[in-house]
Amino acid sequence: MQFDILIVGAGLAGSVCARELADAGHTVLVIDKRSHVGGNAYDRYDDHGVLIHPYGPHIFHTNAKRVLEWLSRFTTWRFYEHRVLASVDGRLFPIPINRTTLNKLYRLDLDESGAAAWLERVRQPRDHIRTSEDLVLSSVGSELCEKFFRGYTRKQWGLDLSDLSAGVAARIPTRTNDDDRYFTDTYQLMPAEGYSAMFRCMLDHPNITTHLETDYFTLRSTIQARHTIYTGPIDAFFNYRFGRLPYRSILFEHRHFPDVPAYQSVGTINYPNEEDYTRVTEFKHLTGQSHTGTSIVREYPQSNGEPYYPIPRPQHEEIFQQYNALADQLLNVTFVGRLAQYRYYNMDQIVAAALKKSEYILTHLK
Repeated sequence: MQFDILIVGAGLAGSVCARELADAGHTVLVIDKRSHVGGNAYDRYDDHGVLIHPYGPHIFHTNAKRVLEWLSRFTTWRFYEHRVLASVDGRLFPIPINRTTLNKLYRLDLDESGAAAWLERVRQPRDHIRTSEDLVLSSVGSELCEKFFRGYTRKQWGLDLSDLSAGVAARIPTRTNDDDRYFTDTYQLMPAEGYSAMFRCMLDHPNITTHLETDYFTLRSTIQARHTIYTGPIDAFFNYRFGRLPYRSILFEHRHFPDVPAYQSVGTINYPNEEDYTRVTEFKHLTGQSHTGTSIVREYPQSNGEPYYPIPRPQHEEIFQQYNALADQLLNVTFVGRLAQYRYYNMDQIVAAALKKSEYILTHLK
């Protein structure tokens, strides 16, 4: 059977594009090498009946009302504001760093203006912000950098702060008030029935056919479609012509604790220094589920395995731009998503990018 659109990947980017194009009357084939839809945002009930995120925590947050309204067609929501603590010197502190962090760490009694003045004294300004180290030192100085950022970054990315683009550290602000929310976006929510239910609803359309456990690179020469939307690693699409783009992977260690109502006080605790893992997430905080036990996940970043995070460095961007130039020459293929665009996107950014790409395809598909 011939389709108007072939979509490679049933994650967020692919599912959004699929629904937009199907609603416009096009026949769509969605394929994914995994056995489930939803990509890394997929969730499921573990063997103990706790709703977990197998690929680590996914929290939806956005300032884009259009993105929220579009997703709201496929789910109702649970209000949830994510809070994170960092384990430093055997104690737990709010992260991002705020007034409470400073007062607790240094046994101070700063008000908001005092916290701002304290940070101004310790920060080490840089004339040019080129790396994440430049950004962190210019924001909080060397001691807080060592306690909260350098070790975590080295574990997460396999690189020092000085070797990463500034945009990585820019994702974590510094505050002088007591706001302990990890995100400050206007809309902070979780799908009430879970992400997988939202994806199934999104792909439930008579014009959409979904084939799972299907490898695109095995079948690419046999599938007929007028246009292809590709959401996988862009270097793989071009058979690594310019070399492999580096990605960070993660080993997820899931554990269940029967008859333990709560394992920790917040959704996620970061471990920037001593431990091999970077963070521990307890899912019941995220989902609001009631259960006599609880399930957690520890994350161990690694170089090999499934690609999760593009590594933002100037030399990697140069390689990506070589692949991107090839992609721009393909009129019947669209690249969208974190791996296809080699960008460290949040979920709302992926939705926005997919909607924009879909609009372009609908305008130009003849």
